[in-house]
Amino acid sequence: MKEYFKDLLEYSHYYNLEVIKKFNDGDLEFMIPKRATELLSHTLNAQKIWNNRIAGKVNSVDVWENLEVEELENAETENHEETLALLDKEELDRMMKFKNTKGESYENSVRDIIFHIINHSTYHRGQIATEFRKQGIDPIVSDFVYYKTKN
Repeated sequence: MKEYFKDLLEYSHYYNLEVIKKFNDGDLEFMIPKRATELLSHTLNAQKIWNNRIAGKVNSVDVWENLEVEELENAETENHEETLALLDKEELDRMMKFKNTKGESYENSVRDIIFHIINHSTYHRGQIATEFRKQGIDPIVSDFVYYKTKN
């Protein structure tokens, strides 16, 4: 199961980086909708928060804080490396208690949280693609089966 999650995390990382490249693609940077940057910032902040929760660290990240475009690649890479390290050392069945950003208490397995990290990223990449289309920008194709044919 850990190898499968690692494969899914690599897929998610690859396409997050592809989106970030698109943000920095020549003159496109002037056309990128603000909402797309907000969504990607949110995605990266949320992954950092989940990494912190799994690791038992105190959270100091605002889930809706906007990152500068220049910070996105570094934030993505740091998140990815940290999630992979947590995946290596954690038991997927471990149940963990946490509070969401509204202070509500929950309990989930590490397995479910790692799946959520991947799914959450995929969900917001779809929203970013919609924002790109609204501006006449061709979004990246980020389907998992397409990724598997290339990697």
